[in-house]
Amino acid sequence: MISIDPRETPLAKVHSLFQGVIAPRPIALVSTIDKEGNINLSPFSFFNIFSIRPPILVFSPSRSGRTNTTKHSYENILEVPEVVINIVNYDMVEQSSLASVEYPKGVNEFSKTGLTPVASTEVKPPRVGESPASFECLVRQVIPLGDQGGAGNLIICEVVLAHFKEDILDDQGRIDPQKVDAVGRMGDNYYCRAHGEGIFAIPKPNTKMAVGLDQIPEGVRRSKILTGNDLGRLGNIEKLPDSAEIEKVKGHPEVERALGEGEESVHRLAQKIIRENKTEEAWKVLMAFYL
Repeated sequence: MISIDPRETPLAKVHSLFQGVIAPRPIALVSTIDKEGNINLSPFSFFNIFSIRPPILVFSPSRSGRTNTTKHSYENILEVPEVVINIVNYDMVEQSSLASVEYPKGVNEFSKTGLTPVASTEVKPPRVGESPASFECLVRQVIPLGDQGGAGNLIICEVVLAHFKEDILDDQGRIDPQKVDAVGRMGDNYYCRAHGEGIFAIPKPNTKMAVGLDQIPEGVRRSKILTGNDLGRLGNIEKLPDSAEIEKVKGHPEVERALGEGEESVHRLAQKIIRENKTEEAWKVLMAFYL
């Protein structure tokens, strides 16, 4: 483990290390307009959602680490406090990246990238036609975080109208992440794609009280077989199996064989069952060994 003091470390190294591990970050492709009507389009990965009611999105155009100048997006927002935040997916990520080129002020990045401007309903800047979802926003607050190169400027936006392409929805009207095909920003030139096996589900104990890892036998917690994710899944059940259920599982041939072979064999069987999404059954196997 290495430790650094960001106040005493060169900006480029802090930038590389921080952005390399605080990732993936969603990308906001932000359209703005100045008081003369010049449109700007630029991507920002310092971006996320911070409230639902009211719906608040926040992104941060940082000051240049090389020249300490501010982004045209930031300057436009000070003149016209309205933005459209467009979500970036895999099909448009290269064009979105092209919008990060530091073109002179007044250059329309829609023309440079070939992305399609679509008139917004509630705000002046256009939205991006290729984006799977776009959010028309009023800027509620701008918070400068410093005056040195690399300092961010938090742009706090309230969504007044949201647009979602129908082809990213499932048959129940929910967002299908496979259809969105979102991308995330990593460090340096790296991105990641939320698609295929890169998307997975974890059961959430939102409506029940999970037993937690402190209820797991010590022998299981120190297992060389079971991973932290396996233990987390074991801790995410509402109640432990009762003695009758545990006795019943002992009669299963595969369980009986694992019990006879010892702890590691029991752990391997439990792991196999966990990864079949049968967590309660895995608990029964483990408890059959430890009780």
